[in-house]
Amino acid sequence: MRTAVVAGLLVAGLVLAGPVSASADLAKSSGCLKCHDIEKKKMGPGFKDVAAAHKGKSDEAALVAKVTGGKDHPPIKASEADVKTLVKWVLAM
Repeated sequence: MRTAVVAGLLVAGLVLAGPVSASADLAKSSGCLKCHDIEKKKMGPGFKDVAAAHKGKSDEAALVAKVTGGKDHPPIKASEADVKTLVKWVLAM
C-alpha cells in the first residue's frame, strides 16, 4: 500500500513539475531572462516581485498587454499565446 502511495506522489510531482519547467524554458527561449530573474531584480523586476505586486488582482490581461504592447516593455520575440502562458506562470509564483 505504501509503495502505491509513494509511486502516486512521484507521478503527481512529475506532472506538476512539467509546466513549471516548460514555462522556465519558455521564459529563457523568449529572452525574458535577459532582463528578469525569478528571485531578484535585474534590469526588470524579479518575477516573484511581479507576482507579489499583483497578488489578488485580476491583472493577467493588463500584464499581457503591457508586455506585448512595447510601450513600457522592450519588444519581445514570443507569440501572444506564449506571453499569456508566461504571465500565468509568473502570477502563480
